[in-house]
Amino acid sequence: MSVWGIILGILLGIVAIAIIIVIILQEGNDQGLGVVTGAADSYFSKNKARSIDAFLARWTKVFAAIFVIFVIALNVLAHFNIL
Repeated sequence: MSVWGIILGILLGIVAIAIIIVIILQEGNDQGLGVVTGAADSYFSKNKARSIDAFLARWTKVFAAIFVIFVIALNVLAHFNIL
């Protein structure tokens, strides 16, 4: 395996761990539970666009895109026997 393969492999592992951490930190989607328990919508749930969940959702998309780019790069390098 070449130096580029090792570097991309390490970066792929780091991005994979980052995706796992960001997904674990997100809250579950509890929209329907308010009807069952009788709880009303809170101020925090109405401003979800500015909350930490929106921030984590945005970074999940960024890390997923980076992950896909690294996987494609590794496959292209492997296909052309550069690795």
